Amino acid sequence: QVQLVESGGGLVQAGGSLRLACAASGRTFTNAAMGWFRQAPGKEREFVAAISWTTATYYADAVKGRFTISRDNAKNTVYLQMNSLKPEDAAVYYCAARRYSGLTVHEFEYHYWGQGTQVTVSS
Repeated sequence: QVQLVESGGGLVQAGGSLRLACAASGRTFTNAAMGWFRQAPGKEREFVAAISWTTATYYADAVKGRFTISRDNAKNTVYLQMNSLKPEDAAVYYCAARRYSGLTVHEFEYHYWGQGTQVTVSS
């Protein structure tokens, strides 16, 4: 059974940093693309960042230059380093994984999802 477990969320002041982690179990995702999405209250879930098995990356415009996605295949873990956080970054952040290697921003193309971790940014 595949499981994605996020950690690292919490409360931070605007301008601060958090590092989210997503540990995968049940299968290896070495050759698969992985991503982060987020959902704020009253809003639809949106794409944040994705990383391919070759470590190519892609970011939403809203986080470009502030967030960095990375992966450690030996640990079957993907990370999201979030710097210069803004109140509008507050949301539940979800880790997602594909069965395939290609990058995509579309959540329907991800096959596995974590339960989410809350990020709160105070102004």
